[in-house]
This record gives sequence, C-alpha cells and structure tokens, in this order.
Amino acid sequence: MLLTWLYVPGDRPDRFDKAVDSGADAIVLDLEDAVVAGRKEYARAAVADFVTQAHGLPVFVRVNELGGPEFFADIDAVGKARGVAGLRLPKVESAAQVIRVAGLVGAQLHCLVESAIGLEMAYRIASAHPSVAGVALGEADLRSDLGVIDDEGLVWARGRIVIAARAAGLPAPPMSVYPELSDVDGLRASCAAGRRMGFLGRAALHPKQLPVILEGFRPSADELERSRELLAAVAEATERESGVSVLPDGRFADRAMIAAAQRTVHLAARYVS
Repeated sequence: MLLTWLYVPGDRPDRFDKAVDSGADAIVLDLEDAVVAGRKEYARAAVADFVTQAHGLPVFVRVNELGGPEFFADIDAVGKARGVAGLRLPKVESAAQVIRVAGLVGAQLHCLVESAIGLEMAYRIASAHPSVAGVALGEADLRSDLGVIDDEGLVWARGRIVIAARAAGLPAPPMSVYPELSDVDGLRASCAAGRRMGFLGRAALHPKQLPVILEGFRPSADELERSRELLAAVAEATERESGVSVLPDGRFADRAMIAAAQRTVHLAARYVS
C-alpha cells in the first residue's frame, strides 16, 4: 500500500539517492517523458546501474512508449533486473499490449492510461494479465487527447479508472502528478477531491509535494476513531454470538462498512503516528 510515488528523471543520477531519502513510499525512475531523445542511452545506463543496488524502498521504472526501439532497449536493460519493483507502462491502449509486455518481463506492471481509446479499454487493460498490479491515468496526455482544459473535465475519466481498477480486483489507483509545484493549496484541494472519488495516493514531481499528498490521503484522527469503534462493536457482537453489530450512533454495521474500517485501520498503522 503506497501513498506517495516520486518521479525522478532517469538522466539525473545525482538525484537518485536524494529521492530515496525524500520520504516517498516509492520512487519512479523515468526513462520516458523526462528524458530527451539524445540522453536516452545515458539515462538507461544510469537507471540500470542504480537498480542493481539495495535501497530500502520500491524502485519502479517508467519505460518508453510500448513497441518502439527505445522501449525494447529499456526492457533489455532493466526489464528483468532484480532491483526493479515494477514497470510503469506509458500510453497503454489495449490488453494485447499488456500481454505482450508480460511475456517479455517478470516484473509487476503498472499501466498508465493516457488516451481516449485507452480509457475505453481501461477494464480490459486492468484485467489483461496477472502481472498487472495497478492502473492509473496519465493526465497530461489525456487532457490533450480529450481537449480538456481543467480538472472538472477529467471527473468522468477519473471515475472510470477507479472503477476499472476495483472491478479488476486491483488496488485503488494513485492520482496523476499535479504539475503546478508552487500551488500547495491547489494540490491539497485536488488530493481531497481525488480521495472522495476513490483514489489512494498520488505521484509527485518534487519532494516538497510529498507531505501534502500524505496529508491528503492518510486517515484523519476522526476517521480512525470511527473505524476502531465500528470494529470494536463487531467484535463485541461476535462475542455475544449476535449476527447484528450496532454502532454507538445506532447504525448497523454491514460487511462493506467493516471492510472499509479494516482498510482505514491498516492504513493508519503505517501512516498515522
């Protein structure tokens, strides 16, 4: 369960160790959009060297666009490296693409949906292969493809990816990066909106975004207290051999509420001091 994913350009090895020490739950070494064409080979070598070392947190690699020469070079360099926790696949548009990649590597796959056709195929992508460990939106390219100018226009797309992930039995997806690094209030509001929609966590472009993302997605003290009360009521009902659990406010606890409370307590165990 990861709440913060920090992107690092693959051609900036001077930033790799800093990213590991940033407090992020995971880092994503980017070989795609963050690296210009002339530095792809250098970035690939730097990333391949770095992932052979132990770092104490998951290290993911975002590879280049599927099927191209840079993609196959990426796969040769890092696709089966033991230090790679998973590959983030950009611009996925079909289940067939996922199946082909899964046949080349043994790593977990995290599929990024960045186009209209990809969004239409979201569930098929999410359920394409057992190697798929997550799906998420790549909102910059998706905005361009859809002609969307603000977050309001992405509400439907965001809902679609959450539903696709959960329907496929995958974890709730993390949100896409928030590109305005100086807009702390905007990031906070966006995280709150995403959490209400069912997202869990977010990718970041800069370490200074990490505390805001963590604040936005970890359980509040009130949420944790309510969840503990619910689980205590369930435990008490079990001891009484009663099939009905009644909360202090008079509500009945059903299975969905119990599962949500368990997730909250589990999340709080890691992220709430």
